[in-house]
Amino acid sequence: MDLWQLNIFCKVIELKSFSKAGEAVHLSQPTVSSHIKELEAHFKCRLIDRLAKEAIPTKAGELLYEYGRRLIALKEETETALAEFQGSLRGRLVVGGSTIPGVYILPRMAGAFVGAYPDVTLAIRIGDTEGIIEDILSGLLEIGIVGAKTGPKQIQQEALVEDELCLVVPADHPWADAGEIGLPELKKAPFIIREAGSGTLASIQNQLAAASSGIDQLNVIAEMGSTAAVIQGIKGHVGISILSRIAVTEELARGTLKAVAVSGITLKRHFYLTFHRRKTLSPLSRAFIGFLRRRIHS
Repeated sequence: MDLWQLNIFCKVIELKSFSKAGEAVHLSQPTVSSHIKELEAHFKCRLIDRLAKEAIPTKAGELLYEYGRRLIALKEETETALAEFQGSLRGRLVVGGSTIPGVYILPRMAGAFVGAYPDVTLAIRIGDTEGIIEDILSGLLEIGIVGAKTGPKQIQQEALVEDELCLVVPADHPWADAGEIGLPELKKAPFIIREAGSGTLASIQNQLAAASSGIDQLNVIAEMGSTAAVIQGIKGHVGISILSRIAVTEELARGTLKAVAVSGITLKRHFYLTFHRRKTLSPLSRAFIGFLRRRIHS
């Protein structure tokens, strides 16, 4: 077993495909298959099942994937530390982002950061808030930006960017030009929520709780796994929802969606820079955190 084979294995798992993994690492599919077979021979067990058109890890494969990601991350951290010791900053940094930061904030920051540090490769891993926190706790990620405060004592968070949530309705909705509606009215309307683990959902729950209410009092008719799906649901008149204003900036500018305030609820939140309290950050992570603070607070 070597790290190169582990990297190929992880690519197969992440892309669910031998051919796509081959394209990602510039190898032919037979060569990728050969490396996987060598790993399976080394560990004396099957690591990947081919189901229909997808490559799915076995239980042993799932275990190897978790350790493999950690080993690859440690290799990259080692290379970065030695590069910094020699007076240069280079390497690969993976930053986690929940949906809104990962789609709308981090890509802009990534471009500027790589422009300042051309020998650095920055990758963004997008997941829900709970998933990003779990990856930081397990050591799969060093840092992330998420949309909700979290409970584990091992996690340290710093408010980075303020965000405004708003009730979003179609342009032809009766409330489109209302400006503001009351909470009793909101409770009667068909409502779309994000899935459990979403920072947006957690923020809505917190704000409703502060108003002595809760998600269970809303007329929830659909649950969707991404902000983009919720936006399409609103456009398709499935229901209305409370979303980040950042996520619907273009739709609001075009007039395809309208933002409405809800009286009695303060729909403000922050996105939080998040990392492990007890782990020493790599030089690349420290550089990226410093860059974020300067860009956002300048």
